[in-house]
Amino acid sequence: MAPTVKILSIGLPKKEIFPGRELTTGICKKPVSGPLVLTEQGFEGDGVGDRKHHGGSDKAVCVYSLDHYSFWERTLGIPMPQAAFGENLSVIGMGEDSVCIGDRYRIGTAEVQVSQPRQPCGTLAARYGREDFVKLVVDSGRTGFYFKVVKEGRVQAGDAVTLVEHDARGVSVAFANQVFHHDRKNRAAIEKVLSVPALSASWQKSFHELREKA
Repeated sequence: MAPTVKILSIGLPKKEIFPGRELTTGICKKPVSGPLVLTEQGFEGDGVGDRKHHGGSDKAVCVYSLDHYSFWERTLGIPMPQAAFGENLSVIGMGEDSVCIGDRYRIGTAEVQVSQPRQPCGTLAARYGREDFVKLVVDSGRTGFYFKVVKEGRVQAGDAVTLVEHDARGVSVAFANQVFHHDRKNRAAIEKVLSVPALSASWQKSFHELREKA
């Protein structure tokens, strides 16, 4: 299945009422039609509520696979809304086991690079009223990932996601997730993740800390 953007979604932070909680967040994004400008900081008209953990140039675009939606519908017992994980790009054909940190892609007239896995957060758990949701996502490996923007351009739903350059180190999103969440004392694996120049600054920091403890 050729990697493709099926849905492009954006949204600015606003107050949301979740089960038992009220939060200001940009997680409830809405699909848009037509092309949008993608800058180094993300899509025009998009934003995040928690700037400490989300957004910025390393995490300009959140990506999640529509191929995972059926798993979550079975697991949660509910139909998943569009942009269910707060992603900007709902894609097909891009699994965590095949996408590598440092891989570069062309989408529309923009060029992007994989920078890190997406870390599930408490806001995501609050959206679905499941305190165990972060653990469910981590354990499933279906986390999604982030792009940083190498070349600004215009992107729209239906665009192909074309591989421009595969990072030769072959550190998949799934591998990085496994080390970060489950194999935190594996020094050789930690070094392998750190060898990728495109790794985001926040994950570099986390993996340097892991290396010190290992």
